[in-house]
Amino acid sequence: MDSYTSFSYVYDTFMDQEPYDEWADRVCDYLEKYGLPRSEKSGSEENIVVDLGCGTGKLTQIMDDRGYDMIGIDLSPDMLSIAQERKIESGRDILYTLQDMRDFELYGAAGAMISVGDSINYLLEEADLEDLFACVERGLLPGGVFVFDFKTIHLYRDVIGDSTIAEDRGECAFIWDNYYDPESCINEYDLAVFVREDSEDGSLYRRFDEVHRQRGYTPDQLRRAAEKAGLVWVAMQDSVTAGEIDEETERAMAAVRKPR
Repeated sequence: MDSYTSFSYVYDTFMDQEPYDEWADRVCDYLEKYGLPRSEKSGSEENIVVDLGCGTGKLTQIMDDRGYDMIGIDLSPDMLSIAQERKIESGRDILYTLQDMRDFELYGAAGAMISVGDSINYLLEEADLEDLFACVERGLLPGGVFVFDFKTIHLYRDVIGDSTIAEDRGECAFIWDNYYDPESCINEYDLAVFVREDSEDGSLYRRFDEVHRQRGYTPDQLRRAAEKAGLVWVAMQDSVTAGEIDEETERAMAAVRKPR
């Protein structure tokens, strides 16, 4: 069963509490500190930022507003369709492409890449991580930086664990049955989404089902995969506190750089 098909069309409704502007602040701080200063749009490769796992493009648009020339890459046609509609409505000049973050082509190079919103955790094998970082290394200009976040094993194991989560927004609702396997570090959630459809005969709710799988990684696993691709690990912090990560960190942000 594919992920992010029908759920794509209510994704932004349920994710409206996510701190996209704060994520953009942290990403921009990393870009400025480790390789890519803020600038006006120039069309140069140095000012290109690639958003891997861009989804519906909310963060991509924020980064576009901050002066970067944005490219969004995602594997879900449904998510990209929403991103494209949002782009057309806003008049922004963003390029969206349907590609796998483990095997993508830019037909050029970029000054930076980002991946925020735990897209990294959808890669279920360490070989997938290695493929991702290899693609990033090929696509970055020398000195370019890749900023990404990830959910921790602590979050999957100790916070979410085996639980059921439900939310009702009136026009749509979901039931999320979560399961975590400590041996494989795979977190699976079965998602039932209910979307209201109004007609002359009244309102009905249509049900859609999806299965999502993510994996928790340790910082050392991520570092090894990045360094195997020839990238240099330069920074990591707790995404919530902006301090050092510890055993209570639920989401972390890290940066790697391609040597000059």
